[in-house]
Amino acid sequence: MDQRLTNEIEHGMFLVNHDPGEIWNWESPAGKVRWKRRVGMLTSSIMPGMAVLELGCGTGYFTKEILSTGAIITAIDISPDLLDIARKNISASNLTFYLENAYSMSFHDMSFDFVIGSSVLHHLDIRKALGEIYRVLKPGGMAYFTEPNMMNPQIAIQKNIPFIKRKLGDSPDETAFFRFSLKRWMKKAGFQSVQITPFDFLHPAIPEKGVSFVDETGKKLEKIPLLKEIAGSLYIKAGK
Repeated sequence: MDQRLTNEIEHGMFLVNHDPGEIWNWESPAGKVRWKRRVGMLTSSIMPGMAVLELGCGTGYFTKEILSTGAIITAIDISPDLLDIARKNISASNLTFYLENAYSMSFHDMSFDFVIGSSVLHHLDIRKALGEIYRVLKPGGMAYFTEPNMMNPQIAIQKNIPFIKRKLGDSPDETAFFRFSLKRWMKKAGFQSVQITPFDFLHPAIPEKGVSFVDETGKKLEKIPLLKEIAGSLYIKAGK
């Protein structure tokens, strides 16, 4: 197996013995605001009955949010340990979990209306993953993701200095993206109408009393050319 995937499986074992929500920074007051915004961005165009593939579902943190759309959800991950938790915590008639390799999925060509994921692509060999995502999308289908932005100074330090990665609970190979190179890779994989937008200046460590002010200020900064490029995250939308 690809060493990168082996490392992700081992990282899944690590997460099982820690609090994934804390490591992923979704549990603080600011983290919860950031999370709610991402859920809206990723699910707003999903309609009931659509076939949706969630890539890298982990413990089902995001899976729970997608269920409310009424779509038919297929959720996959490479980690059997994380999937065990997801299966124990979430059950629904419109949801199926699978242990899958994102580089070589077992699904037929053109199976899904949407492929979505929260902070998953940066764990993968992006060129291998994009080809598979494109393959399983139906014509006219969409891919939506939110991912870390390598132009953000903190992200750049966290993703490129090994001891800091370990300290913050990152897996060995996870990285972040420069939006223009990611756009080129997506177009090369066949995607159309690729839009990658920097967003999110709200740091998860912001105290609760300051969350509203920093959130609103950050949304204004997202509209300023050049300055927006150092936002913490990227919102990715692309069609087939």
